[in-house]
Amino acid sequence: MTAVPRLVIAAPSSGSGKTTVATGLMAAFTAAGLAVSPHKVGPDYIDPGYHALATGRVGRNLDSYLCGTELIAPLFAHGARGCDLALVEGVMGLYDGASGQGELASTAQVAKLLRAPVVLVVDASSQSRSVAALVHGFASWDPQVRVAGVILNKVGSDRHEELLRDALDESGVPVFGALRRVPQVSQPSRHLGLIPVAERSAEVVESVAALAEQVRQGCDLEGLHTLARSAPSLDAEPWSPDTALDAGLAADPGSALGGGRAAVEATAPGAGQPAGTASAVSVTSRAGRKPVVALAAGAAFTFSYAEQAELLTAAGAEVVPFDPLHDEQLPDGTRGLVIGGGFPEVHAPDLSANEALRKTVADLAAGGAPVAAECAGLLYLARSLDGQPMCGVLDAEARMTERLTLGYREAVAVSDSVLAPAGTRVRGHEFHRTVIEPGAGAVPAWGMHAPERRVEGFVQQGVHASYLHTHAAALPFAARRFVERCTQWTAQ
Repeated sequence: MTAVPRLVIAAPSSGSGKTTVATGLMAAFTAAGLAVSPHKVGPDYIDPGYHALATGRVGRNLDSYLCGTELIAPLFAHGARGCDLALVEGVMGLYDGASGQGELASTAQVAKLLRAPVVLVVDASSQSRSVAALVHGFASWDPQVRVAGVILNKVGSDRHEELLRDALDESGVPVFGALRRVPQVSQPSRHLGLIPVAERSAEVVESVAALAEQVRQGCDLEGLHTLARSAPSLDAEPWSPDTALDAGLAADPGSALGGGRAAVEATAPGAGQPAGTASAVSVTSRAGRKPVVALAAGAAFTFSYAEQAELLTAAGAEVVPFDPLHDEQLPDGTRGLVIGGGFPEVHAPDLSANEALRKTVADLAAGGAPVAAECAGLLYLARSLDGQPMCGVLDAEARMTERLTLGYREAVAVSDSVLAPAGTRVRGHEFHRTVIEPGAGAVPAWGMHAPERRVEGFVQQGVHASYLHTHAAALPFAARRFVERCTQWTAQ
């Protein structure tokens, strides 16, 4: 049983101030001496960075589309273990989820799975008495969702606050805070949302501190903490990477044990070979050292779920971060390379200028080492990005566009790779304003099933490169398979 006090911070729509309020609450409760566990509904990578800065703990995502509903409570319990309070920031509007799939992946669904009270952040800037009708509608729409409080955001004046509170007295939903619009704590954005914490350094530290003070002055922290403690115990064992790997062996489409669960939905008849299963090789090299998996980090590559490194480590790898903007060589003993998402288009000149590292990456890939690249990693492996030379691993050119590609995806592995055997079905997410030409190699990574049918990405030698983001906790066998391929490549 998990009995961590918890709240879900939701809103009627995007732009209401969820991230501002949630981050401020996290920082204020942390400053008050509580160990606060930060979580984010949905696939967003950027908000958890602000949460981590506010709490000093890793921000974790809870996405029922990517991971399946059965993993939400265990992943929450894993992150919240040993904490005094857990705060979960929602996504979009409270009841918005995966397009055309009902409540799936919505904040409301996650709140129900966590049995957590919901505090609604309402942008009150253009309303007064109507706020009561808005809150009443959200509170009564789904009786299983407990909308237990409101925080009024962007309040114009004392008189405005008085009108709002008077109206909400009639709704029966208590007000736990009223926040004025304060320019110095607004967060700067660009083409994919907020600017990541890693790119703002001292500026964001000051901003989060200002948020904490604004929330401390404008919100009833004691009342919110009491509300959080009213959440009932969860019947959920914390997720663990070791246990997930054991279960993932049975779900591995390339394993003789077969099976399937969560996002791994099926395999093609006859697809996948026994080679690369858990029993095929030891995860320790002949020299006795764990295989080193280099993990791209730094300002250009900030998109990564914490569970990925945890699973790679549990599978037997030594995971070593490196910064492609500054490090001229990969970590000593690198036997595998993971390059996640981020903003290489913003840092293209500096990435290009690091010619020594680009050559090292190209040589590693040419030698057949396992390389897994998602989105930003895909662009970094291309010949060029907006005319700036990149690693040249892929015979492709990448560039920025005005078009945003965004949404959940269903995909199937077209061929065997270092991550999965052919026929493996996964759920993922795309989020970019770039294109790569061609969009797929001679051997594509994925065949997309929804919302449109197409092939995408590249599989060549040990490289798997694609725009598709997946969540490692939903595909634990992929971490095991990748580390085993690193060990096999070392032996060769």
